[in-house]
Amino acid sequence: MRAALHAARQAHGRGEVPVGAVVVIEDQIAGAGCNQPIGTHDPTAHAEIVAIRDAAQRIGNYRLTGATLYVTIEPCQMCVGAMVHARIARLVFGALEPKAGAIESTQRAHEHPALNHRLEVTGHVLEEECRAVLQAFFKERRDDRS
Repeated sequence: MRAALHAARQAHGRGEVPVGAVVVIEDQIAGAGCNQPIGTHDPTAHAEIVAIRDAAQRIGNYRLTGATLYVTIEPCQMCVGAMVHARIARLVFGALEPKAGAIESTQRAHEHPALNHRLEVTGHVLEEECRAVLQAFFKERRDDRS
């Protein structure tokens, strides 16, 4: 999760919402990413998607069987779908996302009965630190507008 926090801070430095993610396979970081939809003009460039794409390219396979994805905030429905398609084995997330989080906050998208793959989920890891990174970013933006 510390590596995901580092990636989140990189996003902040680029003016993006500070969310970071890493994909770990066999105790090694196989892919990393941070939010970048603004800079890339790509609404799908969430940290999780970027990290999944990076890992898939590095290992040469779109299936990331056995992988753990660490992300600083609860994933949205799009990102949960990507994890299912990539066959991520385990998701570890930090802070809840009360408006769009699709693991606990608004729905349990990963448990939909029609899905042919299940994720093991561990939430609230380094939650306070993950939340603080986001809160600092949004406070800074509000202060800049004042």
